[in-house]
Amino acid sequence: MLTVQPPETRYAVRPDGVSLAYQVLGDGPVTLVCCWGFISHLDLQWGDPACARFYRALASFSRLVLFDKAGTGLSDPIPTVATLEERAADIGVVMDAVGVEQAALFGESEGGPSAMLFAASHPHRTTALVLFGSVVKGLSDNPTEEPWAMPPEMIKRFESLVQNWGKGLAVELFAPSQASAAGRLKYATFERASVSPSMARALVEAIKGMDVSEVARAISVPTLVIHVRGDRAVPVAAGRFLGSAIPGAEYLELEGDDHAYNAAPLAGLLAATERFLTGRLTPAEPDRVLATIMFTDIVDSTARAAQMGDAAWRDTLEHHDSITRSHVEGSGGRVIKSLGDGVLATLPGPAAAVRCARNLLEETAALGLPERAGIHTGECEMIGDDLGGLAVHIGARIASIADPCQVLVSSTVKELVIGSDLCFVDRGEHQLKGVPGTWRLFGLADPQEHDPPSQDLEPAASHMTRTDRFVVRVARRTPRAMHAFSRMLPGGH
Repeated sequence: MLTVQPPETRYAVRPDGVSLAYQVLGDGPVTLVCCWGFISHLDLQWGDPACARFYRALASFSRLVLFDKAGTGLSDPIPTVATLEERAADIGVVMDAVGVEQAALFGESEGGPSAMLFAASHPHRTTALVLFGSVVKGLSDNPTEEPWAMPPEMIKRFESLVQNWGKGLAVELFAPSQASAAGRLKYATFERASVSPSMARALVEAIKGMDVSEVARAISVPTLVIHVRGDRAVPVAAGRFLGSAIPGAEYLELEGDDHAYNAAPLAGLLAATERFLTGRLTPAEPDRVLATIMFTDIVDSTARAAQMGDAAWRDTLEHHDSITRSHVEGSGGRVIKSLGDGVLATLPGPAAAVRCARNLLEETAALGLPERAGIHTGECEMIGDDLGGLAVHIGARIASIADPCQVLVSSTVKELVIGSDLCFVDRGEHQLKGVPGTWRLFGLADPQEHDPPSQDLEPAASHMTRTDRFVVRVARRTPRAMHAFSRMLPGGH
């Protein structure tokens, strides 16, 4: 039975129709949006006295916004776990539904990465960021060099938890100080009501693949990082890393071994949060922002221009730019500028950029204009309507070494889309001209790559380049495209 009557539950609707449950309480001068971790349930959380005290304390100095992420609590179920990009976008959806342009974010545990990604990508909408017990990275290939990653023994605790879902074992992982018989019974109910066993397993798999270490370095808003020294769910090294990696961040370490905010030292956590959010903070000017950059480049454009002539080539480029702009804007992005035989564009997130590039390259290949695309997510300088900085140079270099008709991405992009339906092939480490260090790159997997050759094209096969064969695979998908491409083959049939 609820100890405190919860606020009215309302619903924000995502563009895909998924409803996100949220509650609003308090009328303080600061709007504070809470991004909860592994599991949550808006109504049941009010049944826990410590949770209720925590919420009332936050609402005493803020307009507090609570929400259940998609697939958990009172929000709509979803067939697969949301990607980090989608979770960050959901923060904006809830803010829009509440009617606020700017808000501070409280990112707890697994909710920390989505809050970080939103803050880095939308500094103009984020007044401040508070991170408590936040995850930085799941499993690491180099745990000695990355102590902020989740140690294998911690991951095993999560896996054991979901294998015994609904039995209350979460209390031993998240709130060991409450691990009594009554505590286990309370957590057992909370587990079953908050998320299904299959979604719990999927969430653990998502945690294992998370990595926001580079995102952290791109955060420009005032940030407070708080971590409990003996945290059993997320290593304290994660908090220490964030405190040093986020520019200008303040770091506070609390005593104890509880991970859950309703079991941790509430007095210290609340006092630090209130002081940070209600003090005289000077938000950083949003002249730097985390952005996903896409470069495209038409293959062999010089030779094609010479073959077609200036007038025909100019018409072709105008048509190409129109198609590109349609794909980019249809994906929620913006073409920054035309580069003559390609474009620089920014997309709302890495998954959106990869899908946009894939669809664009398929259409232009079918039209006889095969091109390549390079995608990177990193911190950029906003120069009026233009973008600059190292991330832009990295994106350009990635595009320049992509194979014809290939979408090539940085490891940062690959890590941020874990959980999506996108698959990649490791293309090894590369030196990018003018960029320090080596960069591991990944090509978007092509499910058509091993198709047998079309019998209709056998007479021309010996004259076809690798690029032409890719174009043929794309062109086969529609009769109209096949007809358009066949006219380009030797013999013009």
